[in-house]
Amino acid sequence: MPKMLKAVLMGVMLFSGLPAFAGTVDFEDLTLDSESYYNGDDGAGSFESGGASFNNLYDDTYGPYWEGFAYSDMTDTTTLDYTNQYSAIPGNGANGSDTYALAYLGFYGIIPTITFSEEVRVSGVAITNSTYAFLSMKEGYAVAKKFGGASGDDKDWFLLTITGKDSDGNVTGTVEFYLADYRYEDNSRDYIVDKWTSVDLSDLGFVKTLEFSLSSSDNDPVYGMNTPAYFSIDNVVYNTADDDDSQFLGCFINHLQ
Repeated sequence: MPKMLKAVLMGVMLFSGLPAFAGTVDFEDLTLDSESYYNGDDGAGSFESGGASFNNLYDDTYGPYWEGFAYSDMTDTTTLDYTNQYSAIPGNGANGSDTYALAYLGFYGIIPTITFSEEVRVSGVAITNSTYAFLSMKEGYAVAKKFGGASGDDKDWFLLTITGKDSDGNVTGTVEFYLADYRYEDNSRDYIVDKWTSVDLSDLGFVKTLEFSLSSSDNDPVYGMNTPAYFSIDNVVYNTADDDDSQFLGCFINHLQ
């Protein structure tokens, strides 16, 4: 076998098991001043990081207001107030990084959506609570109750639902992740997420978009959910092909032969 052909074939063997492209959205490519955030106040309607787009809405008709996605490097883990809506409860991004994203599901009904340039398989994301939501559930705040109630026996919960959709808008699947869960008979097992936690999304298959929704056991019959409708996200890991996708490489080998 000619040395050149042998080298090419060895290279194909080495790379045929790899995805066509793999990426991680970690938001570290976005620039912020220390202890600051971006919430779409320039009216762009979205921002991009790591090959994905994150939607948002900003409206200052009645004062500064946003919903959808924002990104932040805020570190406040103690202030229970609406003014602290841009902090994640761990005080930093996943793996101790500086920058992460948050989502708010607000009054305009914007669905926080991640859009990829093409269909990808998302293997997982890192999720945690915002400081505002975490402390509200832990201590109670304004109309939002303290989870578990006075006795600790109330079966409260706060749920994030992630929905995958393909390029045609068809749902590929859903994944649920409890940001807080007090439904256990043994109260010692009750929890509110306060660390970055990996959520497996591989069962969603190939998706063009990921949509996020929140629900809670604490609701007002008129105004809806009382729990502050925020969550934090980081390290969206994805690839553009199955690990065993070698169709193109197989054609290349046949041509060389």
